Amino acid sequence: MGDHDILVRAERLRVRPNPADQSLTVNLTGVDQTGAAVETRVPVEKSLTLFLNGQEIVTAMTIGDYPEDLAVGYFLNQGMLRPDDTITGIDYDDELSVVVVRTARKTNYEEKLRKKTQTSGCAQGTAFGDLMDVIEGIRLPQCELRTSWLYRLTQTINTIPSLYLEAGAIHGAILCWQDEPMLYMEDVGRHNAVDKIAGYMYRHGIPAGDKIFYTTGRLTSEMIIKTVRMGIPILVSRSGFTGWGVELARQAGLTLVGRVRGKRFVALSGSERIVFDQSPDFVPEESMRHRRKAAGDDA
Repeated sequence: MGDHDILVRAERLRVRPNPADQSLTVNLTGVDQTGAAVETRVPVEKSLTLFLNGQEIVTAMTIGDYPEDLAVGYFLNQGMLRPDDTITGIDYDDELSVVVVRTARKTNYEEKLRKKTQTSGCAQGTAFGDLMDVIEGIRLPQCELRTSWLYRLTQTINTIPSLYLEAGAIHGAILCWQDEPMLYMEDVGRHNAVDKIAGYMYRHGIPAGDKIFYTTGRLTSEMIIKTVRMGIPILVSRSGFTGWGVELARQAGLTLVGRVRGKRFVALSGSERIVFDQSPDFVPEESMRHRRKAAGDDA
């Protein structure tokens, strides 16, 4: 696949990073290893308080884009918003850094909020309630993952202009169909990027059963639970696994593919969905720019 083909495919993204947005980063000065003065660009962190109807639920640290999608996705992935709920309004106040999601169904999660579990996600992710309820009894769709799709996706995603490539210290989440990336969100916490995707899918009626989910972050229990709750059968990452994450993926029948770098990958769950239709001998290695960035920011 040539550079022109990669560019065309990237242009077809419904949502993609905007590294030119000056509100998402700040330029800071410091010194390098020689003591010389340097200026570097880093992502911002802003607090955003999420309300469900009249109840304050959580304050998240985020770069600040797509706040409505983040709020809706967060409530969906915490099980506070049901897939069949009717959202009657979403109010975002930039000055107060508040999003209020209103539903036709009355909600009260005081008891559930007392039963929270801190997760391993950066930026202090939390998961509420009994985590195993999400995994037990789930039946994910039986779609396929072709290795030719995986290789083309990796090449495309690695070359899309992003805050990750420009400033680092940030995670990406990408919703894909076959070998086409559809939605690409970034945030300081990988769970925030995932929640933005979930919220966008919900608000725009995008089905999950035939999709592939790609993340730059670790394949932890939180990532598996969120992906399963979203109904996506395939989760891919350039990073590695945790033991409990793999165990949950196997219980849920989720295809879990990690350490995706150039022509290399490892699948630890759901390998029956993988169709090996392309030899890795003809796949180029990952670009040096992306490998250097990953070595400094992979988490």
